[in-house]
Amino acid sequence: MQEQQSGGDLYFKRIPIVPRSIQGPFRRFKSAILWLGFSVYFLLPWLPWSRSDAPAQAVMFDIPGRRYLIFNLVVYPQDIFWLSMLLFIAAVLLFFITALFGRAFCGYFCFQTLWTDAFIFLEKWFQGERPARLRLLREPWSKREKLLKVGGTQIAWGLLSFWTALTFVLYFGYAPELLREVFTGQAAAAAYIAILTLSFSTYAAAALLREHVCTFICPYGRFQSAMYEPETLTVHYDQPRGEGVAGRILARAGLRGRDERREKGHGDCVDCGLCVQVCPVGIDIRDGLQYTCISCGLCVDACNSIMDKMSYPRGLIRYDSETNLAQARPGPARPHWKSLKVLGYGVSLILMCAYLAYDIGHRKPFEHSIQQIRQPLFVILSDGSIRNRYQIRLTNISGGDEIYSISARGLPAGALDLGNFRQVHIRNGKSVIIQASVQLDPARAASLHEFEFHIRSGKGETVIDPARFFTRR
Repeated sequence: MQEQQSGGDLYFKRIPIVPRSIQGPFRRFKSAILWLGFSVYFLLPWLPWSRSDAPAQAVMFDIPGRRYLIFNLVVYPQDIFWLSMLLFIAAVLLFFITALFGRAFCGYFCFQTLWTDAFIFLEKWFQGERPARLRLLREPWSKREKLLKVGGTQIAWGLLSFWTALTFVLYFGYAPELLREVFTGQAAAAAYIAILTLSFSTYAAAALLREHVCTFICPYGRFQSAMYEPETLTVHYDQPRGEGVAGRILARAGLRGRDERREKGHGDCVDCGLCVQVCPVGIDIRDGLQYTCISCGLCVDACNSIMDKMSYPRGLIRYDSETNLAQARPGPARPHWKSLKVLGYGVSLILMCAYLAYDIGHRKPFEHSIQQIRQPLFVILSDGSIRNRYQIRLTNISGGDEIYSISARGLPAGALDLGNFRQVHIRNGKSVIIQASVQLDPARAASLHEFEFHIRSGKGETVIDPARFFTRR
């Protein structure tokens, strides 16, 4: 090992990773997820949805109106509990998937993976397959071909980054109108700042950093090992089968047939290096399980294609568990869900999803709060009667304008004073504060300590809220 100079190198030079394209079931699954994810993300702001009091857009974050429109569901800031539950469900789902299938989320569903895949596709479309791209890397910038191909790639990356950022902004307003305002210079400054920031960050993550985001920036790759079990299914190289006793070796004359290789102590791995060439993070899966592996399965497709050409059995590289691989005769790979950790994740997911669905399905069309004004707690009037005051807050979350009526049960007639607010008209998403007072004569006040407020909407929904009446006793 060479001695480090000047206290050692803190950074190493990044070697560009130029992955080769491969066909197979895992590649097709990744491509299907990519197209599905892009279709949802880029088309959802343009999906029309009929609304009575908002633009006809299926999903829109109405920041001025302090609400989030998600199809027929309207979410308000006071529903932040739903967001907490949703984040909890997402975290547990991630742990559940990791315990069963390793970093499958990273390999197929992570935004970094999806956009990096799209950028690699554009790179291949402009510059060609891996050998052509490697040749371009070695050529000087003075060559016209390199300038055109690399320049076209950079422009395409920039356009995709801009389109990604612009689409994100379109979720925060009526998409057709906001798009026109952006290109005519009439949009708010925050829109342009967001577009520039997200365009740069998307380009940096998917074009420049790529695998470094997974390796050094994302914390998930570091703590994922805490969720692994020996029975967790992830991408493994069957080392005993691939190496034999004499190690792997190229397939050449006298070492092509499987029986010939076994006679000389060699395994099934022909050391073609295709599994390394297709890896988007540039690792060699034959070196064992590594935290940088995102379990995308492309090396499985690559190895199986070579096994087919050599007429060897598939599965030299496959999704499997350490426990199964350690057996003398490994059996079929199966998800191991019969463990306390996996069952705990699964039960938590079911309970939290059920509770969230129940809470959303049983949300009342309006919210209310009744607070007694305590300074002073009660007032004695000149005729000896006692008065308590209350503050009633109503929030309409029914999805349309509504009229509410307020009454009291357990009080004598005329004791409740609401001013001119016995019926209150409230627009959707708005709140109204009503000042109410209850006045009782001394004899009635001495015998009455509690009563009920009744709040009824125009659609018939009623809530009953008990209230106390305080006296000098």
